[in-house]
Amino acid sequence: MRFGFDCQETPSAWMEGMTAGLTQVLVRHGHTPAPAPTGADVVFHALDPVRPRPFRRQSQATFVVGLVEGPPIPPADSLKALYPVLIRSISNLLMYGAPGHLLMVTPELGHYTVRAASSDEDWFEEVYRRVAPLAESHLVIDNVFDQDLEEALAPGTRATREMREAARVLDRWNLFPTPFPMSEFLPPEDLRHMRHLFGIGGLSYGNLSARLDEERFWMSASGVDKGKIGTVNRDVLLVKTYDPAARAMRISVRPDSDPLRVSVDAVEHWGIYQRHPSIGAIIHIHAWVEGVASTSINYPCGTVEMGQAMSDLLDSDPNPGRTIIGLKNHGITATGPDFPDILNRLEGRVLPTVPMQ
Repeated sequence: MRFGFDCQETPSAWMEGMTAGLTQVLVRHGHTPAPAPTGADVVFHALDPVRPRPFRRQSQATFVVGLVEGPPIPPADSLKALYPVLIRSISNLLMYGAPGHLLMVTPELGHYTVRAASSDEDWFEEVYRRVAPLAESHLVIDNVFDQDLEEALAPGTRATREMREAARVLDRWNLFPTPFPMSEFLPPEDLRHMRHLFGIGGLSYGNLSARLDEERFWMSASGVDKGKIGTVNRDVLLVKTYDPAARAMRISVRPDSDPLRVSVDAVEHWGIYQRHPSIGAIIHIHAWVEGVASTSINYPCGTVEMGQAMSDLLDSDPNPGRTIIGLKNHGITATGPDFPDILNRLEGRVLPTVPMQ
């Protein structure tokens, strides 16, 4: 992994310390400084919290960590204060620092503190432990649309009708936040840049999917209000497979359709359905259920590594086809034979706030 820094011409003492400490720990773990930030796999990008500007990536594979300095913020207020900065800077991870205080914020709404350690070296090792798995994960968000959806499936199936109803139930439980209005936070040129790189114009939280057969499954689209899921071929899409050569999900659509992108979690659901034939439906929400097994790392949505971590948890579950697993600093994923079964098991157990670790 090659790393680089995009910092101010006259960095503050805090920024100089972060640059030096991060460089030492990255080199110690075998990573290589890039000659220029544009050639790095991971870029640490210094931000003005009042006017945060994006680092101009050359490709979506570049992982950007925004670095912001400021006064201490209570963890309870960190998401409200810092999430707009993360979005406006189009960062994959935001690190907000103050003396003895480092907050991390992710696009999945994760927000947690890296505590002080016995020495600076130990502290930077902890920062590295948090950042490296995220930065080295493999994002799969592209879609290939094949115009081969069977006529009989064009209106949807019983599973797609149950998906719409399940989404409305979860919305009534207030478990689907309003899709994040990126157009209100990003100027037009930055919004165009993000759409060019990632093919998205907004963020929404949570998703639903349902198996159709051994290979294919229905899944909600990205960037839509999940409480108002509408038509098949637009808001609900049929995922055929993961194409590793293209690093994209292949989607079946009708020739006359105008599809949205499938949820970024499609690669994770694909891996789960492949490894666990007993699973008929999946609900993912940014909420929590006490007492569930959880992943140890908060991998980004839409990564192969997140899917692997989830499948590993399901492998060790005595009943993977009907269970609930936690995603660290992120939310839960519930499996079942169908949506009514999952909802029955979630009702009364869901906590709207995810515990941050």
